[in-house]
Amino acid sequence: MMPRPHLGRPAGAAYPWIVVGLLWMVSFLNSADRAILNAVKPLLRHDFGITDIRLGLIDTAFFWTYAVCAFCFGRAGDSVRRRTMIIGGLAFWSVATGMMPLATGFAMLLGMRTVVALGESTYYPTATALIGAWHRPATRSRALAVHQTAVFAGGGIGGWTAGQLADAHGWAMPFVVFAALGLVVMVVLLFVLRDDAPKPATATGVAESGGPKTGGERAEPLRLIFGNPAALLLCGVFFLATAASSAVLNWCNTFAHDVLHLNLADSALVGPVMITSAGFGSVLVGGWLADSLARRNPLGRIGVLAAGMALAGLFLVPFPWARSVGTVALLLFGTSFGKGLFDGCIYAALHDVMPDEARATAAGLMTMTGFLGAGLSAVALPAIAAHSGFAAGFSIMAALYLLAFAALVAGRAPMARAIAASAGQE
Repeated sequence: MMPRPHLGRPAGAAYPWIVVGLLWMVSFLNSADRAILNAVKPLLRHDFGITDIRLGLIDTAFFWTYAVCAFCFGRAGDSVRRRTMIIGGLAFWSVATGMMPLATGFAMLLGMRTVVALGESTYYPTATALIGAWHRPATRSRALAVHQTAVFAGGGIGGWTAGQLADAHGWAMPFVVFAALGLVVMVVLLFVLRDDAPKPATATGVAESGGPKTGGERAEPLRLIFGNPAALLLCGVFFLATAASSAVLNWCNTFAHDVLHLNLADSALVGPVMITSAGFGSVLVGGWLADSLARRNPLGRIGVLAAGMALAGLFLVPFPWARSVGTVALLLFGTSFGKGLFDGCIYAALHDVMPDEARATAAGLMTMTGFLGAGLSAVALPAIAAHSGFAAGFSIMAALYLLAFAALVAGRAPMARAIAASAGQE
């Protein structure tokens, strides 16, 4: 039996950032495992005789399973040890990813990706709540932004590595390799990850106990969320943004392969690597900028969210006129830079309007709405492409980003009220 960490030992000043580093590795694998299927879609289409619409249905099943389960596990993350949820989920989805090569056709691919989604959905709401518990508002955006870079790194490096492995060894190899990496990281977490974050002092000067509260003194998280218009608005904005970004990310490999006539590895360089490299940098800019502006104005993070949505939408509009590899890469870089600004502070903005005891549930609800949108766009984009082409479909996704921008601008008043109410509880 492996030794358990000394959860009662006081944490050093650096440990909140160690938590970010540990969870960065998990988030990288969470995103990389998700990117593998995108990288090998052309091979699956050939080997199993699957149409693009059916491949889109596999994505939809994954996203919708992830969506519903993320909400359920997020709610659980406010009631159980967050460390246990994260480590157990990583072990589950790593094993499920490693079993993907057992699939022999469309039905098994669909079912096995659904199982992977079940495991992956345990992670993000609970992880962001754990980071939020270890970091006070002054560093929260930056901590969550650093964590968010793993999503871009996993999607880009994971997608490119998966393409390389698939070109050399077939579509099954990347699933096995990343599953093994997941189990290695799980062992590291067993020894190092803690969730006994210290609480800020109450009005009496006594610090609250760490970890999720239990018993009758804890308000019901769902009641807190559904009574909070600002939290619901952020969930709606996340739905629109994730639908648009997921559609582009999920199909840019296939676009580059079919339209630009590139191999799988080069398709990943033009598509996911370009998208994720832009996002990797901009998510850090977004986190730093959001923390800086929030110190001067309570709505600082909301301004960064709105700017990111406007930029992401504007770079997708001219996609139908893109004719070269360089132009496509530039547009994908630009739209991802805007989305990265948004990603750098969206969860911190949610934490601004919610108390700690409901943050995992709120993050689960927001993640659920986002992945419901991703599931819709995953099948909608290839359906649009069948009639008008992928480039036109990408351009249509710009409308979702611009609608999110408009919602953020219109919702500034309820955001300000919710931030003021929550600030008194920090």
